[in-house]
Amino acid sequence: MNIIFVSGATARARTLTLDWRHWTMGGIGLAILFLAFTLLFNYLTLRYAAAIKHPLLQAIVLADQRQEAQKAQEVIHGHLSAMAVKLGELQAQMLRIDGLGERLAKLAGLKPQELTMAPLDSSSAGRGGPAPTMTRELSVDEFSALLAQLSRQVNERSDQLGILEALLVNDSANKRFLPTLSPIEDGWFSSNFGWRLDPFTGEKSFHEGIDFPAEVGTPIEAAASGKVVYAEVHPAYGKMLEIDHGNGLVTRYAHCSSLSVKEGDLVVRGQRVGTVGSTGRSTGPHLHFEVRLNGAPQNPARFLQPTG
Repeated sequence: MNIIFVSGATARARTLTLDWRHWTMGGIGLAILFLAFTLLFNYLTLRYAAAIKHPLLQAIVLADQRQEAQKAQEVIHGHLSAMAVKLGELQAQMLRIDGLGERLAKLAGLKPQELTMAPLDSSSAGRGGPAPTMTRELSVDEFSALLAQLSRQVNERSDQLGILEALLVNDSANKRFLPTLSPIEDGWFSSNFGWRLDPFTGEKSFHEGIDFPAEVGTPIEAAASGKVVYAEVHPAYGKMLEIDHGNGLVTRYAHCSSLSVKEGDLVVRGQRVGTVGSTGRSTGPHLHFEVRLNGAPQNPARFLQPTG
């Protein structure tokens, strides 16, 4: 495009030629000018809208604020939904803890009512059904209430399982110090606890233990953990040892051919403490085994667990 300028004073004509480059630069300049005007107008509108109180400007500001609030609310609801899913997972874990607690309670010999593992609520049972047609997201207050409830239940379960753990530990410790293990592996009784005919005199006498017949040299194991309080030769019992298990409970192993421990030693359940023999007042190789409570003989069969 050619533009001709004519001057009246000099009567001379000048020609300006506009090509595509000039048009491009002009378009870019107009675009920049329009963008700057728009930004300036938007800034002034938002900056002074409250002071001007023009209905149109206030409507624009309110619409912008609503949009920002809606975006913030969508973000909050998204976080709440994710946390609600996590809350559901925690509730499922609580149900598994409840099931574990019930099984442990049975192992501890407790009845369900003695260690309450109540369900979280009525909604914790199995659920299902078609997809809902109407839904409502949790509010912040509802979510906080559910979280507080779950926190209380976690504390309750922790206390209950702590009590249960203490009971199991105590029970396990008691079993380790109770003479429940047979001192002779796969042994059987040749003479029971109670009244019998004395093998030497033929008279009726009270047998204060049980006899395990076995070959000489058969290992003798401690029926429970404890401390050796006697390991000497006795006139009637021959080579004999006694193990104190605490609370007045003592086990006695008599007629041994050898002793593997000495007085003052600490032994654990199942540890080898000697070998079978026929020392002392004995008719043949066997182990005479006694359980005494505060010095009084008890029936060892009441303590020993069945073998095999």
